[in-house]
Amino acid sequence: MVVIRLSRGGAKARPFFNIVVADKRTRRDGRFIERLGFYNPIAKGGEEGLRVAQDRLTYWKSVGAQASPTVERLLKQAAAKTAA
Repeated sequence: MVVIRLSRGGAKARPFFNIVVADKRTRRDGRFIERLGFYNPIAKGGEEGLRVAQDRLTYWKSVGAQASPTVERLLKQAAAKTAA
């Protein structure tokens, strides 16, 4: 199965996550199919905290990829922020 999930990067105590499409059987930070965006939980001020390529996200969901619960939560937060 193909999943949309977070892949951790960054230094110790300074997390940075890539939002990737990957096979469910691969490691969290291992091989992935496509990078859709990023999530920076420690973004401050004018820094961008979340970026997602909506067109590619829509494509992958249309062909059956399932988003992890954390990615779903982040996407809902981003949609609420743009709507407000």
